[in-house]
Amino acid sequence: MLDNLNNLAATAISGDQAAAFGNGAWMLTAAAFVFLMTPAVSFFYGGMVRSKAVLNMLMLSTGALVVISVIWPVWGWSLSYGSEDMGGVFNNPFESFLLKGVIESQGGVWTSVIGSDMSQYAGTIDVAFQMTFAVITVALISGALAERVKFSTWLIFVALWVTLVYCPMAHMVWGNGLLSGAEDSISSLLYGGSEDSSGNWVPNVAPHDFAGGTVVHINAGIAALVIVLIIGKRKGFMKVPTRPHNLPMVMLGAFLLWFGWFGFNAGSAFGANGTAGYAWVSTSAAAGAAALAWLITERIRDGKFTSLGAASGMVAGLVAITPAADVVSPGYAILLGLIAGILCCLAVGLKFKFKFDDSLDVVGVHFVGGLVGTILVGLFASDTGLLNSGDPRQLIVQLIVTGIAIVFSGIITTIIAFALDKTVGWRVSEDDETAGIDFADHGETAYDFASSDTIANR
Repeated sequence: MLDNLNNLAATAISGDQAAAFGNGAWMLTAAAFVFLMTPAVSFFYGGMVRSKAVLNMLMLSTGALVVISVIWPVWGWSLSYGSEDMGGVFNNPFESFLLKGVIESQGGVWTSVIGSDMSQYAGTIDVAFQMTFAVITVALISGALAERVKFSTWLIFVALWVTLVYCPMAHMVWGNGLLSGAEDSISSLLYGGSEDSSGNWVPNVAPHDFAGGTVVHINAGIAALVIVLIIGKRKGFMKVPTRPHNLPMVMLGAFLLWFGWFGFNAGSAFGANGTAGYAWVSTSAAAGAAALAWLITERIRDGKFTSLGAASGMVAGLVAITPAADVVSPGYAILLGLIAGILCCLAVGLKFKFKFDDSLDVVGVHFVGGLVGTILVGLFASDTGLLNSGDPRQLIVQLIVTGIAIVFSGIITTIIAFALDKTVGWRVSEDDETAGIDFADHGETAYDFASSDTIANR
């Protein structure tokens, strides 16, 4: 009997199945890592707000998670990925509606019909992995809106934005749409390409967004800026101090984000392979360099090394390396992190200069960090970057994709945000904002030992 079990085990993991099982196990793990990033960002943001708004920050991330968890298998996956492209902007939402064609019942047990073209693991693992990206992208936006927006309006926004902005952007960049390297993409129209021996289109120059510089960070960052401009400032912005109420909570969130980013970037290799291993290394190198650069910039400017600066610098580096983690050398990964740390540190002060209330620096960290990483691919990429090849085409393509992403996300988000502002309304009342949005919108407070007399001022 033991021999039979050993033979069965040997057969089960033989040949291509061994690679598929290994890749599938890694991708499920990576999906779990990226899932963790949403509670991580809620703690990162939650510690940065005043104590009277911490529960609301946690709830905004929760809202993104629960709404998208429902939408994604219904039409989100189909809108983003599939074979029925519609104008290069989105896929047919009915092609895989409720995962039609992706799953099937075998003896009453639901399982995958298809496997990933890239690694031959179960297609449902791709569905899970990509869903976590959609969730964290929307959750990032919430940091700009802290302490003043209705939870009910946020839930409606999540459903509309993931459908009308995130899914089309994911399709355009990662689903063989206009901003990919597909035959009908903008880059192929500019620089051409040819079919290989298998009949697959190979562009001469393709945009590169390894794990979400445009789809996640530029997309979320420009959306945050648009909404902030529409909904306005918090009561007392630039007049009343709004210090983080719990910096250890911020640091915990930053560390967990770094951990989750290993799934975000290394998982984007779509297999347990050398590219995943290198993406892990380049991700840490950039994050560390950015944190150091941010701290040094703070020390020169303000005379202090702050824990908030360390946490923000880590995240800035993680953001910037996201589109480039597989194509930049270790030296360039460190340089990219240093540039991102300095620029993002300086950029977070722009909200005071231009008087827009990006509460928790989504624009300064995610939008600017996403721009840095996406554009510097065009300079630093090992084979195609301008500094390594002398060819400017990769840089030109990266700039075009960045511009289109900003315009697309900005326009559609403006329409959504303006419509919500004129219908259900974004803002809680001034009295509720002053007293604390936690109790006003959720009927709870995070810290019961805080008295009602002091909570409004903390």
